[in-house]
Amino acid sequence: MADKKEKLFSDFSPVSTEQWMEKVTADLKGADFEKKLVWKTNEGFKVKPFYRMEDLEGLKTTDALPGEFPYLRGTKKNNNEWLVRQEIKVECPKEANAKALDILNKGVDSLSFHVKAKELNAEYIETLLNDIQAECVELNFSTCQGHVVELAGLLVAYFQKKDYDVKKLRGSVNYDFFNKMLTRGKEKGDMVQTAKALIEAIQPLPFYRVLNVNAISLNNAGAYISQELGYALAWGNEYMNQLTDAGIPTVAKKIKFNFGISSNYFLEIAKFRAARMLWANIVASYHPECLRDCDNKGANGECRCAAKMAVHAETSTFNLTLFDAHVNLLRTQTEAMSAALAGVDSMTVVPFDKTYSTPDEFSERLARNQQLLLKEESHFDKVIDPAAGSYYIENLTVSIAKQAWELFLAVEEAGGFYAALKAGTVQAAVNESNKARHKAVAQRREVLLGTNQFPNFNEKAGEKQPIEAKCCCGGDAHTCEKDVDTLVFDRAASEFEALRLETEASGKRPKAFMLTIGNLAMRQARAQYSCNFLACGGYEVIDNLGFETVEAGVEAAMAAKADIVVLCSSDDEYAEYAVPAFKALDGRAMFIVAGAPACMDELKAAGIENFIHVRVNVLDTLKEFNAKLLK
Repeated sequence: MADKKEKLFSDFSPVSTEQWMEKVTADLKGADFEKKLVWKTNEGFKVKPFYRMEDLEGLKTTDALPGEFPYLRGTKKNNNEWLVRQEIKVECPKEANAKALDILNKGVDSLSFHVKAKELNAEYIETLLNDIQAECVELNFSTCQGHVVELAGLLVAYFQKKDYDVKKLRGSVNYDFFNKMLTRGKEKGDMVQTAKALIEAIQPLPFYRVLNVNAISLNNAGAYISQELGYALAWGNEYMNQLTDAGIPTVAKKIKFNFGISSNYFLEIAKFRAARMLWANIVASYHPECLRDCDNKGANGECRCAAKMAVHAETSTFNLTLFDAHVNLLRTQTEAMSAALAGVDSMTVVPFDKTYSTPDEFSERLARNQQLLLKEESHFDKVIDPAAGSYYIENLTVSIAKQAWELFLAVEEAGGFYAALKAGTVQAAVNESNKARHKAVAQRREVLLGTNQFPNFNEKAGEKQPIEAKCCCGGDAHTCEKDVDTLVFDRAASEFEALRLETEASGKRPKAFMLTIGNLAMRQARAQYSCNFLACGGYEVIDNLGFETVEAGVEAAMAAKADIVVLCSSDDEYAEYAVPAFKALDGRAMFIVAGAPACMDELKAAGIENFIHVRVNVLDTLKEFNAKLLK
């Protein structure tokens, strides 16, 4: 074998960036490069259409190694293993235990129990955890925030009674003072005192984390990626700041981050990479003391293990839909892929039917298997940070980090995360993003497949109804008395769903007839567009191959008992066809022109009111149609 190393593609001459740009400029035929090809993200930074090796110059991210500070490439060195978590809401501890034992044999290695505070006692915990080998599975618990110390004490007593090796026990207790403010508007108790008591109670379990940053709430409320990350860092730093001042050592080792995962595939990979790097540097600024003989120390002996971000990821509910709900499986699968590639520690895939029912055995099985597929068939657990060195993702990582860091600094300069919650600035910013994203969905600038684009024409909701958010007191989350403003959790699809449910509940499903005429390519394209547009409102649509005259089309529409007639042709031909078709219809049905022709003003002057095209607000337009058609 020859000793010399052959370079891949050595037979091809290199192509410079200038040559690429010359080709791009030629293909654009005079169009503006920035406007045509440079994408501006919701986070505020620009993304180029292509990246090259020179774009990595000066990026320190490329110097990072897996398992080494600042953990940009992950906290693991040998593999990319993550834990598959499933949530269990405990109504009966015996039944919850049976379910837990069952799913532990089906690929789950992390359990999350939501337990009732009023029923907590030693017998309850023993029943719940009976026969579960706690050394082999991660156990996570949540309950009413006023009872977390009691819960921690019961867990410690149980594990000691069972004589477990506490160094092998991994898990968490979900105490989060600030999430209660964000989601319920309630400020109860003293965070520092509760956190201090909780850390003392859980001290016999050194690898249990009890201070939670539930940034998943921001994600589910529609926050942009940089907002979720920036506020999460400020959230975690609030714990660090207040509890370090209270004399609690190595606070960082008790903090767990729970992030959401949106469908923005590459940006989510970049988010998790940036999150670990930024958090490591925040923790390092506190100079945590290493209390044992360890080879993972900084230059001045500070604990580098404390700087490792513990990350749980959960697929978002913001983009889940009620109609065409199985499309949710596609969304959650890409979300799970991005989190897995980014190196999270554990993950929950939300069942596809969560928006309208309590997930059943089938939907929970699918959710589990989505992660198992990534492990067993795609081997995502074998390679650490495969995105490393990618020109695109490395640049995205830096861009996301900069945006999130600026937001973090702004929050800190304004007094910190707690002060921001009290003032309502976090809630206002995220709710504004929620509003902006709903507008983008209404205009189809943000696509929800099956909801605002390419809906299932014949689907009916039937008994499916969206599950409304409830307060912990059992009342409506929107009307309960609050101490501070709260996040709005209206899903992106909620307004389209309400519109379509209104159509279905009316008992009168409007029938839209495509009057296709003229230019073959244009009439077919516009008919397809119009069918998709109107089906988003739950309307029945009837497409056609084409008519010789508009009069023939109108008569066919009347024979089909159409409530809407949509003229589908080319812009040039609308001047010829639109007015005669409108007059032939003579008010017997709503008349719509598919497009925005140059002669639109003339057509409006003739009495034609309705036009549908890519620049209209789809949701508002359908609401106007419903108001007229469902009288």
